[in-house]
Amino acid sequence: MRRLGISIYPEKSDKQTILNYIDKAAAAGFSRIFSCLLSVEKSKEEIKQDFTEINLYAKSKGFEIIVDVSPRVFDQLGISYKDLSFFHDIAADGLRLDAGFSGNEEAVMTFNPYGLIIEINMSNDVHTIDTIMDYQPNRYKLYGCHNFYPHGYSGLKLDFFINCTNRFKKYGLKTAAFVTSQNENTFGSWPVTEGLPTLEMHRHLPMDVQVKHMIALNDIDDIIISNCYPTDEELEKVSELDLSLVTFDVNLVDNVPEIEQKILFEELHFNRGDQNANMIRSTQSRVKYKGHHFALFNAPEIIHRGDVIIESSEYGHYAGELQIALNDMKNSGMTNVVGRVVDDELFILDSIKPWQKFRLRKAK
Repeated sequence: MRRLGISIYPEKSDKQTILNYIDKAAAAGFSRIFSCLLSVEKSKEEIKQDFTEINLYAKSKGFEIIVDVSPRVFDQLGISYKDLSFFHDIAADGLRLDAGFSGNEEAVMTFNPYGLIIEINMSNDVHTIDTIMDYQPNRYKLYGCHNFYPHGYSGLKLDFFINCTNRFKKYGLKTAAFVTSQNENTFGSWPVTEGLPTLEMHRHLPMDVQVKHMIALNDIDDIIISNCYPTDEELEKVSELDLSLVTFDVNLVDNVPEIEQKILFEELHFNRGDQNANMIRSTQSRVKYKGHHFALFNAPEIIHRGDVIIESSEYGHYAGELQIALNDMKNSGMTNVVGRVVDDELFILDSIKPWQKFRLRKAK
């Protein structure tokens, strides 16, 4: 099951603010926490005290907590890969290795007596995970998680992100990546605050649109908000999303008939398997409403990318078929444009694969 997550930075925020955030996120359906030790400069005992109380509270709210570390943090706190009791003591469910070891150490760590999850940095297109798998880890305790990138223009490009992700997905491992709040007063683990996305293309997009894109890509299991603190409106918009499939927001044209609106907003759509370059085709509505007369009421000369189409009865057996234009096209004069995908989501159309399911909803 796909999950939503938040990030917390106990060294950067007071405890009560963090606990209030955990409450809000839990109420909004979030169930995973990314917590960071990379930038903590306190003593081992101080860290234990700060993190344990917060983690225990989060666990009482149903969260899984994974703490970001590296071999440097292991050295700093006197932790061995053979003894992970420190993470058990602070009530963490696992640890994320921002930088790793040789492969054998990670494999050994997955057999720790506490059942801790070992999460591997996914944002490198190298054979790290293959090496770890060669050492026969307990793959049920092995996750992958991408980085986030505070500096503008430094995030991953899409094809690289997909290549890196596929290295982990081929082993059936759980994957995670980050989206960023657009709240101007947010912060993360480092001083730079130019957003904290995994994908550079997400840096300035609304947070719910970033989540929709991750859902459409269909390779990421856990989608985590990287910076603190998102607005209540952002949390609400994300909490309303169906995490099992992408939902496009659509602005309707005027006077769309009732049956066309039922097709738009009540049907589960999927792209035909014989995909083409010009449109997404959802054809089941033409079967369901066979025999219904679809009047021609809005047939502009040019169909634009993102226009949502329901074919009129002028088009014979295509009547009632829903389409979404991927390119600008000349209208035959028989095609109704009933709405348009909102501009922020147009790029997500390119991620819809043959047979992939999606829904439409009225834009607010």
